Amino acid sequence: MSRATTHPTMDATTNPYPERSEMSRFYPLNAKAPVTLFHDGHCPFCRVEVAWLGKHRHREHVKLVDIQAPSFHADAHATDFATMMGKLHVLDSQGQWYIGMDASRALYAVLGYRRLVWLSCLPGLRGVMDAAYRFFARRRVKLGRWWEKRRLKNQRHT
Repeated sequence: MSRATTHPTMDATTNPYPERSEMSRFYPLNAKAPVTLFHDGHCPFCRVEVAWLGKHRHREHVKLVDIQAPSFHADAHATDFATMMGKLHVLDSQGQWYIGMDASRALYAVLGYRRLVWLSCLPGLRGVMDAAYRFFARRRVKLGRWWEKRRLKNQRHT
């Protein structure tokens, strides 16, 4: 069973996240291409990832949507901008949402890295990776500013 059938903010009466016992920890491997990756075009980390995806041999499996673009409207996806900015969102071709670290797993599964995704779903490793993602996601904007300043400083000295 997929983790989400609708976006988590769509309807307060719908639980898009079934109880852990109702789903497999490996459900991101069920993501069906093409997937839509909603990314922050202002984030330097996101820009690096998007540039890499643009060169990937399976780039046709991923549609990129910049949530910072004037043409993007979060309400068209039954959510809001702040929610989209808080965690990575991937929507697969079957209408299933993958959010946070599971969005990364779903993305990499459709790109052909299924064995690595499977490993990242194993008990212990899954928890560590999920916690690391949450840590990074909460600090992404500040870390991005720091990284950009450092990169620019290094460019001036070379």
